[in-house]
Amino acid sequence: MRLFVYLGIVFYAFILILIGLVLIIFAFNILKPQDISNLISFVQYSTHSRIIIGLSGLLLILVSISFAQLILGRFQRERTIAFSTSSGEVTIALSAIEDLIKRLSSYLPEIRELRPDVIATKKGIIVDLRVILRSEANIPELTAHLQDITKSKMQEVLGIEEPIIIKIHIAKIVPLEDRDKKKKETEKQEPPIPFSGYTRL
Repeated sequence: MRLFVYLGIVFYAFILILIGLVLIIFAFNILKPQDISNLISFVQYSTHSRIIIGLSGLLLILVSISFAQLILGRFQRERTIAFSTSSGEVTIALSAIEDLIKRLSSYLPEIRELRPDVIATKKGIIVDLRVILRSEANIPELTAHLQDITKSKMQEVLGIEEPIIIKIHIAKIVPLEDRDKKKKETEKQEPPIPFSGYTRL
């Protein structure tokens, strides 16, 4: 399958290079209109030339369709995890796994935000976690704990045996919010007493 992908890429590169050369030839007026007319006439009146051009066009269409199906099928397989049961096949969307991992941030108060990206490959399931931490977090302990609970939760819920690789990227460390400042912002300001600026005469 990988060889077919490489051949498809080489084929498309060759076609694009050929089209680019033709455009350059037209731009610099290397071929005269009479030469182009003679070439078209030769192709039209030559049976072998028409057969070769027709087969080339058919081959181009078939390769394009096959290559498009391969890319779309591969993309679809990479966005789902499939396994078989006694009753049939089950597929799980990777977006559902990402939502499951997002909910793990509620168990760890040191994490302010958690953005997972799950990819299914032949080597296993790769989970990239983009994390925003609070400043009081102990990064080595927290990341190890996050990797452990993420892996155990996925194995528990999904019941998969594929290796799970968890990568963590600390995107930002935000400072602690000042409690007094937060309290002042949440509390409603008391209305001023009417005529408090006036004194009795």
